[in-house]
Amino acid sequence: MTSIATHQRRAPGAAAKRTAAPAGRRRLGRKGRERLAAALFLLPDGLGLGIFVVLPMLLSFVLSFFQVSGFGSYEWIGVGNYERMFNDPYFWSSMWVTAKYVVILVPTLFVVSLGLGVLMKQMLPGMSVYRTALFLPHMLSLVVVGLLWKFMLDDQTGVVNKATGELGLGARSWLGDPGLALYAVIAVTVWYYMGYYMIIFLAGLNEIPRELYEAARIDGAGPWASFRQITWPLLKPTSFFVLIVSTVAAITGTFDLIFVLTDGGPANGTAVAMFYIYQQAFVFGEYGYAAALGSFLVLVMVALSWLIFKATKGGRFDDES
Repeated sequence: MTSIATHQRRAPGAAAKRTAAPAGRRRLGRKGRERLAAALFLLPDGLGLGIFVVLPMLLSFVLSFFQVSGFGSYEWIGVGNYERMFNDPYFWSSMWVTAKYVVILVPTLFVVSLGLGVLMKQMLPGMSVYRTALFLPHMLSLVVVGLLWKFMLDDQTGVVNKATGELGLGARSWLGDPGLALYAVIAVTVWYYMGYYMIIFLAGLNEIPRELYEAARIDGAGPWASFRQITWPLLKPTSFFVLIVSTVAAITGTFDLIFVLTDGGPANGTAVAMFYIYQQAFVFGEYGYAAALGSFLVLVMVALSWLIFKATKGGRFDDES
């Protein structure tokens, strides 16, 4: 009897202990658990970005205050590399080429990719085959793409000149003419990236409810009115993402293609800033100066991203836009 009574007296305490842990978990709350789960999912990628992106950028910024010789000696020169940068006409010439490249490439790529996305959204027979065919170039390495198009754009044996000759347009030195080389590189870049951004636009278009288009059609709206009043406003977040990513890619991700197609020529007509930085570091051994140029280019990209963010209001849905 004593043991039974003792057990009965202890039972409430045991029950309290059993309910203590769930109560502690409840104190974390639903939002807290979601944030913890999100942090755990982001942790591997965050570590990768920190080790392989952020840390090298910080080391490059520190390196920009040194003059590094080919023998590995470091000499502190403070802002000497930045002073040299502001007085370097070749660097500013490469920045001008980069500006032309970005200003022509990004809007062209945006319009072509959006047009393809709208076209591929149509439920017509064989559209899946066309989507795959348009995306396939992005599966290739930029070096392979550069070699392929260098052969196709060759002055003597290239298929492009043969096609223009058949059309009576005459042959062109697509990669040898300073007035054409940059536009040829832009055309190849659009061909390479348009399938990728088409898929992104297509994903954004599929998120728009069909009921909106049906209601607009009942009200008598045509295709252009539906695009202007429904598609374009609801596609703002996707458009913002494409603008940011394509701008950064245009500034930093074109080195491989230019290196293979033109090697910065002719007459430095395609020597964008990234190519000039590569030359300073790995051709002339000016690692400190190249680090200063790279740090300045990162600052330019951050400023451009901020301007795009402000111009598009971060892709938000609001009436003021």
